[in-house]
Amino acid sequence: MLRKIAVFFAATLVCWSLLSSEPLGAVTTTFIENGMVVDQFSTHPLADRKEIRPLGNGFNLYKDHTQGFSLIYPQHMEVDVSLSSIRTLISDADTRLEIYHDIFGSGNTPSVQAYINYSNRFLNNKTDHQVLENRYLTVNGYQVHLLRWERDKLARVKNDHNYYVSAEIIINPKEVYTLVWESTRPVDDYMQVLESFQTIPRSGSPGLWAKFRPTERVWNEETREWFEQYFGDSAGLTWGIFEPYAPASFTYLKQLEKRLNYEFPVLLHYQHLNSEAPLPVLQQAYREGRVVELTLQTSSHSLSAAENQRLPYEILAGTYDAFLQDYARQIKEFGHPVLFRLNNEMNGDWCTYSAYHTSKDPDLFIALWRYVHEIFSQAGADNVIWVWNPNDVSFPDFKWNHAFLYYPGDEYVDVVGLTGYNTGTYYQGEKWREFAHIYDPLYRLYSSVFEHPFMITEFGSNSVGGDKAGWIDNMFAAMEKYPRIKVAVWWSGTDWDAQMNPARIYRIDENQQVLEAFARGLKKHLAAEESE
Repeated sequence: MLRKIAVFFAATLVCWSLLSSEPLGAVTTTFIENGMVVDQFSTHPLADRKEIRPLGNGFNLYKDHTQGFSLIYPQHMEVDVSLSSIRTLISDADTRLEIYHDIFGSGNTPSVQAYINYSNRFLNNKTDHQVLENRYLTVNGYQVHLLRWERDKLARVKNDHNYYVSAEIIINPKEVYTLVWESTRPVDDYMQVLESFQTIPRSGSPGLWAKFRPTERVWNEETREWFEQYFGDSAGLTWGIFEPYAPASFTYLKQLEKRLNYEFPVLLHYQHLNSEAPLPVLQQAYREGRVVELTLQTSSHSLSAAENQRLPYEILAGTYDAFLQDYARQIKEFGHPVLFRLNNEMNGDWCTYSAYHTSKDPDLFIALWRYVHEIFSQAGADNVIWVWNPNDVSFPDFKWNHAFLYYPGDEYVDVVGLTGYNTGTYYQGEKWREFAHIYDPLYRLYSSVFEHPFMITEFGSNSVGGDKAGWIDNMFAAMEKYPRIKVAVWWSGTDWDAQMNPARIYRIDENQQVLEAFARGLKKHLAAEESE
């Protein structure tokens, strides 16, 4: 009989610790194939195969055939392979062991050494991170970069895992396994586990076996009705916009909407820890019949880069409790629907709340998200629709920084946001990407794991490097393939380079040709909706 593999091995396997005197020939191996416990492996050549064998000495032997490694781990710990193609997780209440396998080509990470250097740049923050050990050693013939560090306990994180060990096992200049321990107390058995690590022949294909589903929400009646109208199963596509002056001022937006013959029901607005209060912005939008995609980024324009990198720790230490409590109170006072997007693009190193800056530990992002969510719940903010939104490509594109590792959990997310830009070719190394080239693989990947409704929280196309009007035409045609995308928000602004030259021009009204392409697409979209 098949059973879903998750984190429930312990109940079965702990009993094997009582059989330490039993001969190994009597010990039963647990076989896991494609995320399920099976009686025996199939013969399918692409199956995702793992196995667990009690050793009778307080440890289990774990073999991952698809990722090509084996090691031992304490027998009482639980194994989670639901994200097999990204990570293997072995954990108990106090300690997590995460295992990653990366192979690099000719992209932004040319070598394992570059990976090691880039992954550990968070140590530049010497205020919050205390290095205990940082050296290279040889284990079973492989060179290993061993790093141990710790940080202060965070007052707002229950059972905070503030002790870390990282072992980057160099297989060759392009291939590395990374073992990361996170614990509530100093880790004492990491060398025993590390010294057991072996590579084995790889076979099959690792997969994603997790399924994430939204849970029932306690919304006020207006918010529930609005959500059903715009994100329900029968809802069509709605367009939104980021226009830099709106919703503070609607003068330019209404001029733009008149030229497009379309009124955008959803407006994107950004705030930071030093921004104005959210209530006036929300009220202004409401008076104009619009809903705000309110984006709070836990950074501050008044702080230095180094100070911003410390903010996740400070927030989780309680320093910003008063700000967050007042923020939640104002949203509750507003009372009408709000699309609340917290710390978007967290898998990008340009975001100071990324794990890249916080011990390469996405769990701290999750802790922050859940903490803010709890503050909103305590404030009674039953008008908030929570939007979780990674970037389409992770920077750095390492397994430990994969977008899915930042997912806060089903009870904390209502809408899954998609973001992918055609950034054009202004900067060296950039490539022109058509809309379908971005969203076809992104939509397939997210649809395979998430059962939430989707929205494109922000996107656009540069004009540098290709035909922007043609890109827009192709975008409107391709959008028909993505029925689970319920809202799409165009980012009508400009990114500037260091010399304040326009580098990425995403404006809808950049020129008449671009504007006409967007107006043409909206007209066809509205006509199609009316005919249904």
